[in-house]
Amino acid sequence: QVQLVESGGGLVQTGGSLRLSCAASGRTFTSYVTGWFRQAPGKEREFVAGISPSGGTTAYADSMKGRSTIYRDNAKITVYLQMNSLKPEDTAVYYCAVGSRFKRDYSNYDYWGQGTQVTVSS
Repeated sequence: QVQLVESGGGLVQTGGSLRLSCAASGRTFTSYVTGWFRQAPGKEREFVAGISPSGGTTAYADSMKGRSTIYRDNAKITVYLQMNSLKPEDTAVYYCAVGSRFKRDYSNYDYWGQGTQVTVSS
């Protein structure tokens, strides 16, 4: 069992930055792929970024390439998502999740946090 807690969301102006954190309980967290997803009102949950257990492999949605960085600190059992040059269309609830396979489909992830709201004003 892994429990995840996201933090770092908030209100930011267009062009601003936020760093989201996903803190986990349980050392087995370091054995899992971690993904960040987001869901805007009326839209499906979508993949934002993912990172392998070692941190050596990362992947990004096309919409976030060049504007975000995912990284992990296994000593702190935390995964971070640094987002820059934010746009109003980035407004959503952001979730972190862990799973055993490096996939972009959210159905492959077994444990989820409660989400953190990101709002980008124009």
